[in-house]
Amino acid sequence: MPEGLIVKALSGYYYVQDDAGGEPVQCRGRGIFKKRGESPLVGDRVVYTETENGEGTVERILPRSSELIRPPVANADLAVLVFSVVRPELSFVLLDKFLVHVEHARMDALIVLTKMDRIPDGKEGERIRRTVEEATNLYTSIGYRVLPTSAHEGQGLDRLRTELAGHIHMLAGQSGVGKSSLVNALVPGLKLETNEISDKLGRGKHTTRHVELVAVPGGGYMADTPGFSQLDFAELGIDEIGSCFREFRELSGSCKFRGCTHTHEPHCAVIQAKEQGQVAQSRYDNYVAFMTEWKETKRRY
Repeated sequence: MPEGLIVKALSGYYYVQDDAGGEPVQCRGRGIFKKRGESPLVGDRVVYTETENGEGTVERILPRSSELIRPPVANADLAVLVFSVVRPELSFVLLDKFLVHVEHARMDALIVLTKMDRIPDGKEGERIRRTVEEATNLYTSIGYRVLPTSAHEGQGLDRLRTELAGHIHMLAGQSGVGKSSLVNALVPGLKLETNEISDKLGRGKHTTRHVELVAVPGGGYMADTPGFSQLDFAELGIDEIGSCFREFRELSGSCKFRGCTHTHEPHCAVIQAKEQGQVAQSRYDNYVAFMTEWKETKRRY
């Protein structure tokens, strides 16, 4: 039986791209998946059979190297986290929350800052540039790659294409940050629907309504995913949030107590590093807030 890659899931159908290329085959999933509580995801490598009417049936899901629940993508090895610098402004809290989920999925992350061309002049522009510089310095020091871009002016796009080559990468970010504009600039001929930011609400509308893998020039696939603004730690079953902070993970082995929560224990290497300026205050504050959110959510269940 042939094998292929699910490049789109929509209305109960899975569109499977076989290894030989050509048009994807529209498939249904076997009923056994539902009984097992399984669900094929975009990015899954699958075994399928073709039916007489030119459609097909997904018979088996091959082992996954990674899996995300929101957005639902399998086998992506790189998360491209897209954050705009203006409207909506860069949120360190939301970025750290995204990074926790990415680390939990054992994926690498590339932070892409969009709308660099829209930074205004004057004091407001200076403030935004300082925030961009602060974010770049902070996350680069932790080990993440940070790439400022402008889809309209082409800034950073050549480097971005190089970063993406050969990967199945997940494109994710808050609504209105310019994901669709970025995809349109990266993939010639592809025109995804884009909406302007609502002046009243200060946020964008959801313009991408399903997950789809888009072939990117230079090799690899991009998962363009619906915009979202909330991520639930309890939903993902994340118990050790500290291990999802890279710099905490490296320090935790030096904590006095095993299972240290890095919030109150004596001789905690993370707290000591924070007090010595080796761990950013913003990262630590967000970690404590996430721990509180996780405990409150867990208590409600």
